[in-house]
Amino acid sequence: MFNVCTRQVSDYTCCPGSAIQMTIPTLNNQVVESLEQYEDAISWINDTLSPPDSNLEDNLVDLNALDHEITQLLTALDIAAEDTSARLERIIDDVSRGIPRLAYDLHFMKDGASTLRNALVGVLQRSRDAVPKETNAALDNLHHLDTIKGRMEASREVLREAESWSTLEHEVTSLIVEKSYAKAADRLSEANKSMVVFQNTPEYDPRRTLMVNLQNQLEAALSTALVSAINSQDLAACRDYYSIFSTIQREPEFRNYYYASRRSSIISLWQNTPLIDCEPVITVSDNAPAYGFADFLAKFYAQFISVLNMERSSISSIFPDPSTTISQFISSTMTSLQPTVTQRLTSYSSYHGESALIHLISALRVTEEFAAGVDKIMEKIKYAASTPLSPLQPGVTSDKAKIHRRRSSRMSISLRPGQHRTSSSIMGNDKAVSDSVESMEWDQDLFQPFLDFQTDYGSLERRCLENSLFEIISNDTREKLQASDRPRLFRERAIDIFGIAENSMVRCNSFTYGYGSVGLVNALDGFFQSFFDTWTADIRTDSFGSSQIAKTSLTETDFSDLDYTAQDWANIQLSLHLLSSGRTVFDRLCSFEARLRAYLSQVAARFRLSLNDPSNFLVAATKGESQLLEQSTLNTAELHSLLTSVETDWTPRDTQFSASQRLQTQNAVHLEPLLESARKSLSVFAQACQTVTIKTILSPLQNHLSGYASSSVWISPADPTQTTSSNDLRVPTFSLSHSETIQRVAEGLLNLPRLFEVYADDDALAFSLETLPFVDPEMLQTLTEQTSDTSGQQSHRRRPSYVKPNAMDAEIVSSAWLISLGHTFLDHLTAEILPSIPSLSVAGAAQLASDLEYLSNIVRALNVEHNNLDKWKTLVSLDANDGARALSESSPGSPLDPVLERVAKLRGWR
Repeated sequence: MFNVCTRQVSDYTCCPGSAIQMTIPTLNNQVVESLEQYEDAISWINDTLSPPDSNLEDNLVDLNALDHEITQLLTALDIAAEDTSARLERIIDDVSRGIPRLAYDLHFMKDGASTLRNALVGVLQRSRDAVPKETNAALDNLHHLDTIKGRMEASREVLREAESWSTLEHEVTSLIVEKSYAKAADRLSEANKSMVVFQNTPEYDPRRTLMVNLQNQLEAALSTALVSAINSQDLAACRDYYSIFSTIQREPEFRNYYYASRRSSIISLWQNTPLIDCEPVITVSDNAPAYGFADFLAKFYAQFISVLNMERSSISSIFPDPSTTISQFISSTMTSLQPTVTQRLTSYSSYHGESALIHLISALRVTEEFAAGVDKIMEKIKYAASTPLSPLQPGVTSDKAKIHRRRSSRMSISLRPGQHRTSSSIMGNDKAVSDSVESMEWDQDLFQPFLDFQTDYGSLERRCLENSLFEIISNDTREKLQASDRPRLFRERAIDIFGIAENSMVRCNSFTYGYGSVGLVNALDGFFQSFFDTWTADIRTDSFGSSQIAKTSLTETDFSDLDYTAQDWANIQLSLHLLSSGRTVFDRLCSFEARLRAYLSQVAARFRLSLNDPSNFLVAATKGESQLLEQSTLNTAELHSLLTSVETDWTPRDTQFSASQRLQTQNAVHLEPLLESARKSLSVFAQACQTVTIKTILSPLQNHLSGYASSSVWISPADPTQTTSSNDLRVPTFSLSHSETIQRVAEGLLNLPRLFEVYADDDALAFSLETLPFVDPEMLQTLTEQTSDTSGQQSHRRRPSYVKPNAMDAEIVSSAWLISLGHTFLDHLTAEILPSIPSLSVAGAAQLASDLEYLSNIVRALNVEHNNLDKWKTLVSLDANDGARALSESSPGSPLDPVLERVAKLRGWR
């Protein structure tokens, strides 16, 4: 079926003509025309191919029928396309033929217009010539007389206005006495219009003074009645008084009267409610309850909202701009509070001290809830004022309302220079500007007192964290615990501080909406650093001498020859447990840093949405608060640099990753750490644990050397390299045995690898290898490559200090520790023991050279090469002549090598 239909379409295409039109039904034309009703071609195809009576639940499809319909549809589309193409070609041809004709028509019209203009000029000239000169002069005279008449009438009106000033004071005073306030206002308005006549004349100032005095008299006469009408909620009287005040240009005074009367209950509540955590303390009767500031603020805002709900209908009935009036009412109320909100917040913060941030967040949250309630009231007012003219406001035109809104817009603080404007305001939409001003004028006055504390968020957060850390430390009973409990206590306290740190991100978002991210990172970094430094100081000042760990099998079996006491084994295990706890804490730190990075990414995304669409995506709770934070000192280049760096880094999408997986992922992409100081402090903690471990491990070996420098062999006069026979014949010897002390030291060094075989599976040894003494990352990389080559595996890069070691990595860890132990021991030997030797005879020098040669071979087996040891070995082996030559070959004027200088002094070369 499909092949047949295809062949038919091919035949029809080859012979486009009447045959196709006869085979294609008329219904196809309707199908093609229906294409214009669809925006999506796929939807049109599905609807066209689906039969009208098809059942959606029926999964059986007749493929032959579908193929037939598709063939017909393709044919219809081909025909429609060809028809459309033909029509388009005809239209193009018609346009091409018509364009030259159009140019000719335009030229013809231009010629006709020129001819008409010349004809009109000729007609005008003939009409002028047809009028006699006497008639023309008479018309000019009449025009001159009409001009004089108009000017005389205008002068007469001006003179009448000026004459009316002589009776203005009497008339207005009489109207005020008669309580005809509206007429008095109209009379003053008319007189005010004539003030322009006296502009730049000596009469202007006296008349201006008279006008102001009469307006003051009218206002004073109205004030008592106005306050009474406002208190009694007489809307009709208030509306009339508003009209009078507007007529005499005293509208702001009317608003001041109204606002002062309506906010009295709110002001009284603010001033007379006793507070227990703010100053000054208000003395009231014993029965009056005292409030905390946060609880009182909720009560205060609740009454404020109640007043606004009552005023919503009243203000809409009196004022032509209810939204602006409500905004100004809120702003005037907030600025009239004594003590001010800023003073109360400062006292509130001082009262709570280190934990002030938590309480300030509570106060801010209550304020934001009040702002949300005000927004709802504003929306209701706007919906109610959607009609052009309210029936309760007769005679108040929309033009007047617009003028007032435009004046209040100029006075608003929200239009200061440098402020962000929406696209509607940039286009000059006055209504959008007015609505924006109305919505933010009160908003900014409401949140302005919090701004100083928000900009100081970093120090507030640090104080809060440090206070929490102090509470943890003060409740710590570590001195009453055994030493074995200290690693457990360190892990438990780490859990506590990370829990506290989690809350800091919530506080940052609640108080600054992410603008305090820089202060958050710095506060967390310092917080963790303080915690780690405290434990590091404890490790450095504590000798672990009070450890009561029980003996293990290690002290009684294979390692009894290592000269370790039970206390030494206890100290080694304790330091390793602390190191293991440090590794656990490091994993937690990396996990927390990943969550911190995710939070900062969310802040960056929210800022980007707000930047692209500020009207629909607000950073803070309201527009005013968002704008205050945007224009504050929190919005710095450092903040945007931090957010940009976080967004450019890779962030794991799967939040279910384990800490080790996240850590390996971060290491793989080389993310820059956010808490750099905390990481360094934790590395110092690990180094302190490693130092204690190394000190304990090397203590038996160092004890063997306690009497090494004072041995009598160093001053022995006999030359051990020569022996004398009975005939005084000197027979040379070819070797010299090393001393017993060095033998014991060498045995201890050779036993160290056995010690690390026992701890090979301990993850603590692999933590922070780069902080081991005399070990650096390059050395670790070299060990890794050497181990890989030895085992036949391909060289690869990794961070052995932070990755859990496998069988191969255990060899790297042991090698690193052995290198560190070897260098530390040799550094002690060459820096403290050998320089303490008082002098060296020839025999003593030979014995020392033998000891150092033997010791050098032993440490090479541990993969340790020590430059100073080699220098001591080489220099003490020299005779007097070679030693003098070495001294003479030293560069004149440059400092002498310390080892050469000391050996020369011991051997008496200088």
